[in-house]
Amino acid sequence: MRCEMQFVLEGQDPACGARAGRLMLPHGEVPTPVFMPVGTQAAVKAVGQDDLEKIGARMVLANAYHLYLRPGVDIIAAAGGIHAFMNWPRPILTDSGGFQVFSLAELNKVTPQGVAFQSHLDGSRHFFTPEKAIDVQIGIGADIIMCFDECTEYPATHDQAADSMRMTLGWAERCLRHWKERGAGGQALFGIVQGGVYEDLREECAAALAAMDFPGYAIGGVSVGEPNEDMARITAFTAPLLPQDKPRYLMGVGSPEDMLFAIEQGVDMFDCVMPTRNARNGTLFTSTGKVNIKNAAHLRDFGPLDPACPCPACRRHTRAYLAHLYRSGEISALRLNTLHNLFFMVKLAAAARDAILRGEYAAFRRAFLKAYSTNNGGTEQA
Repeated sequence: MRCEMQFVLEGQDPACGARAGRLMLPHGEVPTPVFMPVGTQAAVKAVGQDDLEKIGARMVLANAYHLYLRPGVDIIAAAGGIHAFMNWPRPILTDSGGFQVFSLAELNKVTPQGVAFQSHLDGSRHFFTPEKAIDVQIGIGADIIMCFDECTEYPATHDQAADSMRMTLGWAERCLRHWKERGAGGQALFGIVQGGVYEDLREECAAALAAMDFPGYAIGGVSVGEPNEDMARITAFTAPLLPQDKPRYLMGVGSPEDMLFAIEQGVDMFDCVMPTRNARNGTLFTSTGKVNIKNAAHLRDFGPLDPACPCPACRRHTRAYLAHLYRSGEISALRLNTLHNLFFMVKLAAAARDAILRGEYAAFRRAFLKAYSTNNGGTEQA
């Protein structure tokens, strides 16, 4: 299999595991750590691709499960691949659909061979095998594709988590074999570490995947309902187990605090729907904490949302205007709020990278968290 991805480790903070690197991919270079906006259906909700370029997004995520169902891989392939289809010139990562299988459990049946499921759109029946997941993602044409995995539910007993993890390992072997046989596209395939909240299972899974020698590795099955302390513990335990010379991706985790914690453990890549979902619900990230723009306190506040932020929302508009737009149900409120939160996350990852290269990451994280809690998040109810 021809893999066109290269990963160069450019620096590591001397006081912790934080790393700065660079991914070289068919559609461009991606400095790490990096936050990837989620464009599940080949679109990041409420914003366009030109917006994403302007705020400095270097890579976006799309979902193979959703794109397989609509518009269909044949349409995307006929358009020339996902980059041409959505007119996004920079790198793209596709999730295999394993999490969607987990989240739509009432519509599917999991077996060692694969997953039978009903479409949530029209009730049609489908069967995904690890091989089919690779074929779908190759047809979509992303720069990085993911193994098909079973996302272990929470709570799960040790035996349940072990069975799930070992099924994921079997599927990873099949994905890797089929990816090598296909030999098309130059896409990089990442293995996914599962094992629930059990460290021995995470260690077993990480060792087995490392022996398979994937181009990159992901930590999956976190932020699925477990307490935040367990998520932090498993991330801190698992990240150092992964090969030093390969990129490390923490799937579906993306609050500012959680991302900075995971960077300190040595994670390079992040995605999460929370920043965009929060934006559409009126919760905005600022350098001094979260702001609920729905609150009455902002109706006569004629200062910027965040004086330290040069995003389009902060540079041009006041809190009073943003509050007015949101309360009035204006579509522009969703766009401006989303642009702000995505800009915040993209720039936070870039600032973390700069701090790592200076050897000052721990101090950077402490200073950010101290400032971020200044106004207790500003989330009082209107």
